[in-house]
Amino acid sequence: MQLVVLATNEQKIELAVPTNDGVTWIEKEDELPDHSSADLIIDLTYSNTPQRNALLAQLHPATVVVNAVADTLSEIDAAFVRINGWPTFLSAPVLEAACNNSEIRLKAEAGFKLLNRQLKWLPDEPGLVAARVVSMIINEAFLALEEGVSTKEEINTAMKLGTAYPYGPFEWAAKIGLANIAALLKKRSQIQPHYAPSALLVREAEKLT
Repeated sequence: MQLVVLATNEQKIELAVPTNDGVTWIEKEDELPDHSSADLIIDLTYSNTPQRNALLAQLHPATVVVNAVADTLSEIDAAFVRINGWPTFLSAPVLEAACNNSEIRLKAEAGFKLLNRQLKWLPDEPGLVAARVVSMIINEAFLALEEGVSTKEEINTAMKLGTAYPYGPFEWAAKIGLANIAALLKKRSQIQPHYAPSALLVREAEKLT
């Protein structure tokens, strides 16, 4: 199997994959058409735009996997596979994924074995599971900060000591990207209002864009 991965250097480091003759790493989307003969193409720098979707669709019959946490397959392309490739999640041995086709699922599973990863298949919902949970933890931390409960530093420390999380919520938000968190919370809130992002979170995310 020939696997092509479009990734930033940071994503490549987080995946920490040993050299594998079956895996080709690329850094620019312009390089994708050069690999149309690959069996599996993973786009970790994906953005949901008509141009990007059209470019990736041209690569079929290769199996196309995109890093799309908030956007569902119905909003992208039903023939794609979507995964949670947010920063800090790629290092996990099991990655959350969604796909509506059993044959495509098998091809994706075979490809990710070359990256020493397993795929956990979940319903095609915004945020899948882990990103939804972490986003709500971060949102609650921003709400607590808004209410003057404590400082960012104290909340980070309390969460790491009290729950053994690898990062405090504000540290995690910085690594994932506040824009990613805000976008997911806004989309989830259209389905379930209690996901509405805090005003402070939205303001800070907007400052960074």
